[in-house]
Amino acid sequence: MALTRAVSHAPPQAAPAAVPVARPRLPTAEAVLPYLREIDEARWYSNFGPLLTSLEQRLADRFARPTQVITVTNATQALTLALQAMDLAPGGHVVMPAWTFVATAHAVIQAGLKPWFVDVDPATWMLDPAQVAELSGDIAAVIPVCAFGAMPDMAAWRAFRDSTGVPVLVDAAAAFDTLNDAGLPAVVSLHATKVLGLGEGGFLATEDAQLAARVRQLTTFGFQGSRDSQVAATNAKLSEYAAAVGLAALDGWPGDRLRWMRTAQMLRISLIGRPEVSFQPGWGSDWVTSVCTVGLPEGAAQSVARSLAADGVDTRQWWGGGCHASTAFAGCRREDLSVTDRLAAATLGLPFSIDMDAQEIARVAAALEHALAACWGSRPPEVSAR
Repeated sequence: MALTRAVSHAPPQAAPAAVPVARPRLPTAEAVLPYLREIDEARWYSNFGPLLTSLEQRLADRFARPTQVITVTNATQALTLALQAMDLAPGGHVVMPAWTFVATAHAVIQAGLKPWFVDVDPATWMLDPAQVAELSGDIAAVIPVCAFGAMPDMAAWRAFRDSTGVPVLVDAAAAFDTLNDAGLPAVVSLHATKVLGLGEGGFLATEDAQLAARVRQLTTFGFQGSRDSQVAATNAKLSEYAAAVGLAALDGWPGDRLRWMRTAQMLRISLIGRPEVSFQPGWGSDWVTSVCTVGLPEGAAQSVARSLAADGVDTRQWWGGGCHASTAFAGCRREDLSVTDRLAAATLGLPFSIDMDAQEIARVAAALEHALAACWGSRPPEVSAR
């Protein structure tokens, strides 16, 4: 009798979908609906309606001391308008870290000023006020950047401002969770990708009532209590619809913060046996943001990213090679940026989202284990991007 081989007619299994580096989530339609009904009832759709007024007050109430919040169409515009409202000398240099997103430098240029790129502290990934104080040359202002949501030493920056007289504006775009001190004016992003988002938006938080009034005037055609356009300005107001989403997001923030923290802890635990991977101090335990940027061994970011991609894990170098590496800023003044260059080659954004599940976290950990083992085997090198 002839032997026959059994043939399976089952279709081949599809490869699992890639783990995305980010999966933003805004409030559901059900959560926003009560606020939309308020808009229908009031028939007030923009121009500082009751929902936007409520949103600004609720944001201001999060701060430890009396604070004014001015909402703006996005955080880049908020930085630009805040710099303009500071009445700095046109064409002056604004010291900022090269280790930041390009929006910071774009805002400086749009305000009629010039970026001056300075290196960051290798431990904090942020500007050091003592280092900035030693710079030789006229400084119109300084913009410390909250690296991926971590807070700088605000007391040290206030002391810098008070001792030098140089204005300080904090780029706290990713620091919604950590910013509770508006003793220095600070700008927060409410973009859809942030821990608390409303789609597009941002706000300035400040204890300086005059600065707040000037920024408000710049967001609304230069009007201030009349139809006289008193200064050259723009239209950068948020609508009542954006405010509706923001209010719904604030309603859900206490629970959402716990979910962000839980996911961060799960990711940290999954990588506890890999000393080659370092997290920002306090990330996932003291504070949370919407991205997970880890430190890797010297120069390892690109090779690890390629290996993870081959295993279906998406990654991102959120700040690329550093702001100074972009063509748009090639002619800008800069100091030695060796730390920034090292960070650009040794940090990587891993997948992270509020509803990232255990299976996805296990896939990321396994793929990272594979990538690190392929590069260095069982002898992990020292992590440089701490």
